[in-house]
Amino acid sequence: MTTAPTLDTAADVLSRVRAERQVEHQAAANLLTAAVAWAGIHSVDQRESYLAAVVPGTEGELMVAGPGAPLVAEFSVCEFAAAMGITTDAGACYLGEAVELAHRLRRVWTRVQSGDLPAWKARRIAQQTISLPLDGAEYVDRHVAPVAHKIGIAALDRLIEEARVRFDPDESRERRLAAADGRHFDIDTRQVSYDGTIAVDGVLDLADAIDLDAAIQRGAAELADLGSDLSLDVRRSMAAGDLARRQLALELNTDQPEAEGKRSKRTMPRQVVLHAHLAVAAISGASGDELFLARIENTRSFIDADQVRAWCANPDTQVVVKPVIDLTGHIATTAYEVPDRLRERQVLLHHTCVFPWCTRPGRKADCDHVTAASQGGTTCSCNTAPLCRRHHRVKTHGRWTYTAVDETTFRWRSPHGLIFIRDHTGTHQPAEQTDI
Repeated sequence: MTTAPTLDTAADVLSRVRAERQVEHQAAANLLTAAVAWAGIHSVDQRESYLAAVVPGTEGELMVAGPGAPLVAEFSVCEFAAAMGITTDAGACYLGEAVELAHRLRRVWTRVQSGDLPAWKARRIAQQTISLPLDGAEYVDRHVAPVAHKIGIAALDRLIEEARVRFDPDESRERRLAAADGRHFDIDTRQVSYDGTIAVDGVLDLADAIDLDAAIQRGAAELADLGSDLSLDVRRSMAAGDLARRQLALELNTDQPEAEGKRSKRTMPRQVVLHAHLAVAAISGASGDELFLARIENTRSFIDADQVRAWCANPDTQVVVKPVIDLTGHIATTAYEVPDRLRERQVLLHHTCVFPWCTRPGRKADCDHVTAASQGGTTCSCNTAPLCRRHHRVKTHGRWTYTAVDETTFRWRSPHGLIFIRDHTGTHQPAEQTDI
């Protein structure tokens, strides 16, 4: 057994850094090679996937790289990604970049294999060329390969665009027209700050922007007339929310009193559909000076419990209280269909799909029978778990199996015998793969 050299001097540290960096580059190149080999083993022809069109849910093929590259069996991506310890979507991207390099960027690929081009730079080039036709990828490969080690993002983008104009003018024209119209209005509800606010970003047509600004200005003024002493910026933000809850269609007879009555009736109550998880003290208000957090399941974020109270205290808010579900209790039914109460319990217990490394929300997933009903499995809390539609199909048609160790722990086995443990802390791959 060899011991690592000491790091007593600056020279020792630099020597170790260079050596480890070399090992890292070689390992990354080897991993890309393995990805290409995996894609080759699981390459398919479109004619071979006719079963997917006949039997819904069965395995199809994926076009992970650009035109001209081989198609890959859909379910094989899940096992490769699981072995890498990444999500299936990330695994598909990685396989696509590897296949793109090996089949459409052969010169760049040769430099990676020879060790004089880091894998991460080659992958960055592949990401950009996947959308190009075969001739366009060849053009980029020929011009980029000699300078791939030093080309910048801006220069690469210009070369990619030149290739697109040369070899796919129709697509280039469509992209140019789309880029010319940069209007957008983005509300990213996944990025919620601690105080319960989010950022809104948009680029509007001038006429639309003027109308929107005037409407918000009127709304802010109305709030001030009603006695609000908040700042103008805050009142404008509140006015924007009021706009979202109103029918904005123009009235042709707004001078008539009955029309005003109809308009007020179309004001929609605020409907807060939030799955908030709070401590009992936070709900009762007996917290004193102690700070309590609310976990908002919809956005996977935490906010102050007082913000939840403020939302619910709004006079336009319609609050729906659902019964508390005991996560330690057992729910069972003799029917095959999963009842709403059982589904809700499993979503609260498992926030995401329970497939290895998957992070898709459990609330949008299927409620799967761990042991199939045809094999004697019951519809109960100890035999159901959320699986997103993709991984539900993989489990049903792709030779993946899993068992429930307990209500929050599952033991998965891949088609080639890899073992994964998925529990409330995440996914783990045991060092001893006893089933291989």
